[in-house]
Amino acid sequence: MELTSQDSLIVIGLHRIVNDMDRRTKQICKRYDLTLGQFAVLEALKSKGPLTVGEVKDLVLSTDGTIPVITGNLEKMGYIIRTQDETDKRRFILALTDQGRRMINQVYPENSEMLAGLLSVLSREEKKQLGLVIRKYKKNLQ
Repeated sequence: MELTSQDSLIVIGLHRIVNDMDRRTKQICKRYDLTLGQFAVLEALKSKGPLTVGEVKDLVLSTDGTIPVITGNLEKMGYIIRTQDETDKRRFILALTDQGRRMINQVYPENSEMLAGLLSVLSREEKKQLGLVIRKYKKNLQ
């Protein structure tokens, strides 16, 4: 099967949208002395609660090589704590500290507002359709 010109436009368009959103999020993160990866880890812990290192890696779509650096820096900054899993000593659990919770509670709403503003060009129906298309694509991946 070959990529059509319409397919190419979709792929290029999706890349541009994600890159633009990431660039804008990076600008917000920079004001708080955070990287995009650090923000993603803090946001995952905010929304899901304590997680294993592997769970965080999967949620933020990071790699085995970068997640230790990101989490190590967040730990040095006092934003997260790492504790050994009581049931499996090979695993570590990451959790927000009070300082980390305060930080993500500042950055997250600002980023959320920015993203909502970008998506405001879409109608409710268009957002619903886009959500359906994304779920259909993701279902096909499994």
